[in-house]
Amino acid sequence: DKQATDVVLLDIKGVCSFADYFVICSGESTRQIKTIYEEVEHALKKEGVLPNHHEGNVESGWLLIDYSDVVVHIFASFEREFYQLDELWSEASPLLRIQ
Repeated sequence: DKQATDVVLLDIKGVCSFADYFVICSGESTRQIKTIYEEVEHALKKEGVLPNHHEGNVESGWLLIDYSDVVVHIFASFEREFYQLDELWSEASPLLRIQ
């Protein structure tokens, strides 16, 4: 809803022991990355779901929100290309891709 790009939902249950799903998305600017991050937290908090852990910061181009079973990764385009999580977890089953 906040203009995240290249959104991917991966089912990682069969290849990962610490989570069931990864959500990976990109933002085009630091402002947009921060907005996506805040909107994810706000929407889930309204549903009573609170994060267990946060990592990264807007300036680094990567933010992570850990909800135990679901881990949300928000990247700047350059960092997403560099870290290639989609490829790193290529054994996972893609459930959704919105480009």
